[in-house]
This record gives sequence, structure tokens and C-alpha cells, in this order.
Amino acid sequence: MSSPAEYYNSLPPISKAYGTICLFATTAYQFGFYDPETIALIYKLVFSHFQLWRLITNFFFLGPFSINFGIRLLMIARYGVQLETGPFQRRTADFLWMIIFGAMSLLVLSAIPWFQSAFLGISMVFMLLYVWSREFPNANINIYGLVTLKAFYLPWAMLALDVIFGSPIMPDLLGIIAGHLYYFLSVLHPLAGGKNRLKTPMWVYPFAFFSG
Repeated sequence: MSSPAEYYNSLPPISKAYGTICLFATTAYQFGFYDPETIALIYKLVFSHFQLWRLITNFFFLGPFSINFGIRLLMIARYGVQLETGPFQRRTADFLWMIIFGAMSLLVLSAIPWFQSAFLGISMVFMLLYVWSREFPNANINIYGLVTLKAFYLPWAMLALDVIFGSPIMPDLLGIIAGHLYYFLSVLHPLAGGKNRLKTPMWVYPFAFFSG
């Protein structure tokens, strides 16, 4: 059985980096090193005070230490890693581009008043979950030992659980929308004879190289 350090070192680069930054962001918050409002997505401050870092930093905060935080981090470790080592194996740049496209989609959606969200980390996790569920639709998933269902339905089941436990559903819904948009444009539309509009840009490849 591998040690925690060996397991961590075996993780693919993009999922490992994202999960690690999210963990550090919450740890720093718990120790009082910063106020989450300083990294939140507040468009008024982005444009009037040129606080451009908010367009990026908001994706790394998954909330304070809690069961929900642990579940979101485990979702990155499972579904993000399985995507990166499965359908995106040896395609690190394509996986990174999926993350970037998802982030841009979520930023646009969050600019709509009804979809407004100060932190899009949970939405990003749900985007990964949605794409994973489409890549592994027939995998059997057991939820908390209570029910087994096909992976295709997992995003909606997780959203339903958030409704039951009183968690906000908008971040989940935003992630599902962004995930569907990516999967439709990159997979479904080309399969139907359309052109792939989401080919990974050349400028992404150097970032993927250095992340490895």
C-alpha cells in the first residue's frame, strides 16, 4: 500500500496543482491569514479598481473546513484525476484547456445577475464531475452506501443532495452548465458532423509542459 506522499506524487499535474492550491487557500483562511472577500469575484472591483486577480483567485476557495469541503476536494482527487489519467492521458494541454475554457465560461455566466457567484471553485469541481460523468456514463457509483446509480446521473444526484442538506445549488448548476457547454462543443457537436470549435490553442502547450 502506497504512503500518502507516494499517492500525492503519483497524481497528474493539473488536478494535483488545483487541489493543492484549494487546500492551501482554505488552510490559510482557517488560520486567519486573509479575508475571503479579498479574493472573491466582485466585478465592480475588477473593473473600477483593476483588481484583476479576483478573476482567478475566486476559483481556489471551496469554503471553510467542513464535510462539504472534504467532499469537494475528494471530487477533484477522484474525478479530476480519472479524467486526466483516462480520456486526457498524455493530453495535459487539452485537459488544461478544458479547465481554462470552463473558467472563462463560468466567469461569463457569473456576470449575469441571476447567476452571480462570488466564488466559482465549487462550480469548477462540478464541471469536472459533469465531464467525467459523460466520459464514464456506465460506471456504477455508490452514494454514501445508500444507493447505486450510473455515473451519467451523478451530477444531478449530487445537486439533489445539496438541496436536501440546504447547500446553495447555484454553484452546482453553473458547473453543470459549463460542463455541458464544453462537452457539447468538444465532443457531441463534432460527432454530429460539426467542426470542433474548442481545439486547444497553441499558447496553452507551454503552460502544460511546465506543469508536468
